[in-house]
Amino acid sequence: MKGFRKLLPKSMRKEDMVIPVVRMQGPIGMATPLRPGLSLASVAVPLEKAFSMKNAPAVAIIVNSPGGSPVQSRLIFQRVRDLATEKNKDVLVFVEDVAASGGYMIALAGDEIIVDPSSIVGSIGVVAAGFGFTELIRKIGVERRVYTAGEKKVTLDPFQPEVPEDIEYVKALQLEIHETFIGMVKERRKDVLGDDPDLFTGKFWTGQSARNLGLVDEIGDLRGTLRKRYGDKAKPKLISAPRGLFGRRAGVGGVSLPGLPEAGALADDLISAAETRAMWMRYGL
Repeated sequence: MKGFRKLLPKSMRKEDMVIPVVRMQGPIGMATPLRPGLSLASVAVPLEKAFSMKNAPAVAIIVNSPGGSPVQSRLIFQRVRDLATEKNKDVLVFVEDVAASGGYMIALAGDEIIVDPSSIVGSIGVVAAGFGFTELIRKIGVERRVYTAGEKKVTLDPFQPEVPEDIEYVKALQLEIHETFIGMVKERRKDVLGDDPDLFTGKFWTGQSARNLGLVDEIGDLRGTLRKRYGDKAKPKLISAPRGLFGRRAGVGGVSLPGLPEAGALADDLISAAETRAMWMRYGL
C-alpha cells in the first residue's frame, strides 16, 4: 500500500505531516570524555537536519536542563534563532521537568514555550560555586607551591585564603552575564512579560506560575499541541545526532575502546556526575 501511494501525484496523497523534534537534555557545557554534555557541538547536526525538512511548518525542541554554561546556552539559542530565520520556520519549545538558568535561556529561542503545569522554570541569574581547602591541606601537612607570571593568575585558588577584591571582581563579571541574560528575556518576552520584582532574582516557579508571569506561553504537551496546531495527521519525528564507530554520538568528546575507559576519564566522569546530581537536586529532581 505504501509503495502504491508513492506512485500517486502529491495532490492525491494523504501523507502525515512530520514535525521534526530535537531533544536538549542535561546540564549545559559540562563535558567529560565519557559525558559529552549539552553544547552547540552536540546539537548542531540535529538542528541543521530538523530545520532542513522542507515540508515541516515548524521545529519542536524539547528542553530538560537545570542550566550550566552561559556561553553554550547562548550559542545554542542563537543557532536556533538563526536557523529559524534562514529556513522561515516556527519554533515550538516544550519544557519537560525543568528549564532553569541556561536551560531557560535556550527555551527563549522558541516562538512559543509550552510547559507542563509542574515543570520548573526560571532561575534567571548567575552562580559560581566551589570549595576551600586551606584548612584541610594544613591539617594533613601539605605545602602548596604556586609560581606565576601575573599576580592574578591564582584568583580564587581553592587552596589559598579568599581575597575580598578577587570576590568583588568575580561578582562584577557575574553582573555582566546577568545583564545579558535579562536583556534576552526582555527582548524575547517583551509582549507578555510580567513585572514581578522577583523575575530576575534567580527565583524559579512551576509551569503554571511561570505562565502567569509571562515566562512561558501555554500549558500542554508535545503530541497534543502538534495535533491541535497542525491536525490529526501531525506526527513528531525525533532527530538525533549520528552515532560514531563505537555507538557514541558523533561530534562530541573523544573515543575510547568499549570497556576500557582511561582512569582520568573515569575520575572526570565521577566528578561530573556529582555536579550534575547536585544541579538537578536544586530543583527537587
